[in-house]
Amino acid sequence: MTIAMQQPISSPEKLDSIARHLFSPMGAPGVYGRTGLYEGIVRALEDYITRQRQSGTHVYRFPPVMTRAMIEKSGYLSSFPNLLGCVCCLGGSERDIKAAVSRFTCGTGEWTDSLSSADLVLTPASCYPIYPIAAALGPLPADGLLYDVAADCFRREPSNNLDRLQSFRMREYVRIAKPDQIQSFRKEWMERATGMADAIGLPYRVDVASDPFFGRGGELMAASQVEQSLKFELLVPVISQEKPTACMSFNYHREHFGEVWDIRDDEGNHAHTGCVAFGMDRLAVALFCTHGLDPKKWPQSVRATLALD
Repeated sequence: MTIAMQQPISSPEKLDSIARHLFSPMGAPGVYGRTGLYEGIVRALEDYITRQRQSGTHVYRFPPVMTRAMIEKSGYLSSFPNLLGCVCCLGGSERDIKAAVSRFTCGTGEWTDSLSSADLVLTPASCYPIYPIAAALGPLPADGLLYDVAADCFRREPSNNLDRLQSFRMREYVRIAKPDQIQSFRKEWMERATGMADAIGLPYRVDVASDPFFGRGGELMAASQVEQSLKFELLVPVISQEKPTACMSFNYHREHFGEVWDIRDDEGNHAHTGCVAFGMDRLAVALFCTHGLDPKKWPQSVRATLALD
């Protein structure tokens, strides 16, 4: 499925200008301080997405960390170990901690050699914490459940490109229900999301995609995902036509999370799940690339859609 093929909306010079005006480097690729101008557009996007929320949606906002046990059980560690960040801390006695700090201050070693893993990891996607919450409620109602979730996320993929951050914001609508209900949900959201992209003036195409599964086995998983059309992405040609930026995704997980967390529908079968995900920072960067650095000069239709007037 391909829609509205477009030309790139930026150049290296334009991206450099955007980076200088909207971000401050923090000493690591893909980690930036963000200006008020930029954050204002992110908030406008958040409000715009909120206005699309359907009646009966349960709202959750999650911290940037989750338990290590939860991520291990979900299968993320097996599928994407190279992207996962683990929280590590200095432990032991006061003497042990002082000794670690002393090695650094005296220049005789690294304090990080004394770190040990905590029971937390950095949240890689905003939907992961919602499944055990849904499972704890017991069997689903006949019409399933719908959630609006968001989190600050982390994936260990350092890049100097503004469209691929290590630390980023993700917003999702997550559906937990029967297979036909999930299929209807995803189809509806693919249509709604393209309308949203049109309304904010973004060029795009929608195409089948796969997640970046790890290793040789991951190549087979990705091929199967594409073959079954389990994932579509709304792609904006921010940097190039050949490698457009995925700003939204439309995902069908089948019964994976239903089985992992033993989520059952009203007939006792394992529930299926799906989600539509919005990359908030990617969308914001795409808007500035498309319309320029001064939101006051953006097209009136875009300003009205984002309630910038």
